[in-house]
Amino acid sequence: MEIDLNADVGEGLPHDAALYALITSANVACGVHAGSHETMRAACAAAAERGVVVGAHPSFADREGFGRRELDTPPDMLREQVAEQVAALRTAAAAEGTVVAYVKPHGALYHRATRDPGCAEAIAAAAAEHGLAVLGWPGSRLLERARAAGVAAVAEGFADRAYTADGEALVGRGEPGAVLDADRAAEQAVAVARAGRVRSLCVHGDSPDAPAIAARVHAALLDAGAELRPFA
Repeated sequence: MEIDLNADVGEGLPHDAALYALITSANVACGVHAGSHETMRAACAAAAERGVVVGAHPSFADREGFGRRELDTPPDMLREQVAEQVAALRTAAAAEGTVVAYVKPHGALYHRATRDPGCAEAIAAAAAEHGLAVLGWPGSRLLERARAAGVAAVAEGFADRAYTADGEALVGRGEPGAVLDADRAAEQAVAVARAGRVRSLCVHGDSPDAPAIAARVHAALLDAGAELRPFA
């Protein structure tokens, strides 16, 4: 059982440093919903030091809403915005002696790309422009469009977020039980990894308990016989 463990970093939170020892891929904020050129460079440097693969985590242009509000940005503008964010991170990564390997949209952009073909195509086109893999929800429009664009389409699951009863979506953040504690996240991570539907698992880096959750998930996966390895 081979699985990647990814987390969002570079969003200005103090515990990022603790995550790099636990994850295999880092979704780095590209300075739009959070972060700056300096935080991008710091994240890339930390990832490179730990052998963690760097991915771009682009978002809607919505810093005030932390990228969690869905905007009606047209697809052609989205493609430009995502491509610009990826380019900015690639510049930061090159300055720290590493590269960007994939794209995973952030927040509301991720959810829109899961179901909206135009949005999905815009992100896939931006990823293809830079020759990067795309990480997203299994069976989503995003992965469908990524394959059509000729780039690697990688399915991911979530360790620390509750799934709906049918397993086809995440419970909304505002609903009770949407965010799992460390023990429940560890149990879910092992179950999702064993199901074999995904190649990567996400632990959200913006939770105050993110390092504890990531540590528990990391340990549980190893105890279950998983090999933690980046997908890219």
